[in-house]
Amino acid sequence: MNGMAPLFAALCPGHANGYAKELSSDEDVSSLELKDGDAANANYIKAPGSAQPIFFGSVEQQLRTVLANVDVDNCDANGENAFFVADLSEIYRQHLRWLRALPRIVPFYAVKCNPDPHVLRLLAALGTGFDCASNGEIQSVLDLGVSPSRIIYANPCKAASFVRNAAANNVSLTTFDNVDELHKMKRFHPSCKLVVRILTDDSKSACQLGLKFGAPLDVVPRLLAKARELDLDVVGVSFHVGSGCYDPNSFADAVARARKAFEYGREAGYVFDLLDVGGGYDHDNFETIADVLRPAIDEHFPDALFAPGGSNVEGKPHGLRIIGEPGRYYVQKSFTLACNIIAKRSEEVVEPEEAGEEGSQLTPSMMLYQNDGVYGAFNNIMFDHQHPTPRVLTLDRHFVYRKDGSDPTHLPSSPQHALRQAPCSIWGPTCDSIDLITNKARLPQELQVGDWLVYEDMGAYTICAASTFNGLQRSEVRYTVGKGSYGDEEATEGGGQGLSRW
Repeated sequence: MNGMAPLFAALCPGHANGYAKELSSDEDVSSLELKDGDAANANYIKAPGSAQPIFFGSVEQQLRTVLANVDVDNCDANGENAFFVADLSEIYRQHLRWLRALPRIVPFYAVKCNPDPHVLRLLAALGTGFDCASNGEIQSVLDLGVSPSRIIYANPCKAASFVRNAAANNVSLTTFDNVDELHKMKRFHPSCKLVVRILTDDSKSACQLGLKFGAPLDVVPRLLAKARELDLDVVGVSFHVGSGCYDPNSFADAVARARKAFEYGREAGYVFDLLDVGGGYDHDNFETIADVLRPAIDEHFPDALFAPGGSNVEGKPHGLRIIGEPGRYYVQKSFTLACNIIAKRSEEVVEPEEAGEEGSQLTPSMMLYQNDGVYGAFNNIMFDHQHPTPRVLTLDRHFVYRKDGSDPTHLPSSPQHALRQAPCSIWGPTCDSIDLITNKARLPQELQVGDWLVYEDMGAYTICAASTFNGLQRSEVRYTVGKGSYGDEEATEGGGQGLSRW
């Protein structure tokens, strides 16, 4: 699917042709232009039914704009709250990347990873399916007008009421890995198409889902025999190598196991035509995984047997269908989080190895407190085994962040003043001592209360599990589609009272 029009079709249904010109997949978002009369001079659009505008401009520009409208010293309560910037064009680029690397596999986005409405709307317009694990996730996708045929209820252990609701909404594809689930499906959704989820080696993943789900291969024949006895329609096999997989060979092993499960299906009298290769894809190792997954599928599911008309898919006019369940792959790098430093503690301590030595140097020790923590967006530290890295967004109330990774070396207000990097810990805003972001950071000692830190790659498993513990608000999101009609020039909107030097 070429062009940026799908992005605008998602955000403004019915207006895509008026708002966006067609781009090839090689063109950058910065070349996008609006063409709809007065809209050509606008720096945002609004999706129907949404009060949240979607801006044009880079992530850096959005950060500048928000901070220019925040007066930390005089704002109302919550006026300096932490906030996300979501670059929706990054999700679009990831989709094109998937289509190039894994053309045989239809992505079914894992909604649990980040159920943001604009993310779901965009992916729906791009034609993805959706991996849903609960009634709520199913409903959020159906509410967008997505056909239930584009949903897989990928939870092998479901509440009975959720199964009944799935049946009522014609969601007719789900996974199972145990006999009790088969009895449940027979009772509440007997016409559902079933997919047996097999156990794989997920020891090389950040989150090992095999501890909870997946039928060992030696159990699969008994499950299929029971499904046949209950007159249930099993249509395929699914697996999940674990979230955040760092060994691509895990996929090759899982595909080989899936082929064995297909053979068990034939022995039980089934003709399987669906292979679900699950999730585990990451931004940084995606091509490496794809280079292993493609040949594994070609080897174990060759066209001669599984293409339309193949001997192993007799009676299945479309041949073998292959889907995947990417989550973090799509959204991890699309969300950036800005946090305000609300308090600072510092004291002079002597390095232990230097204590007592003549001329020993005092080393500053800092504790920085910011306004989002592990009960909010940083729950990914506890639940997703992540290690968010702080970068300096403002210093001495000057904007110093650069997306290219370059960090300041001198104080903006005093160029001759070289920054002193200090070991520090960073804490969240709650009264719980577990609310620790990191105790291994090194940041400029010159950071002060009112300055801001920024965290990149915060789109996966952050917003979805954030709470309001201690009466604190969740961080809100500002959306952008990348560089737009006014390029990357600085822009301050609304006449805010933020520092003009931002």
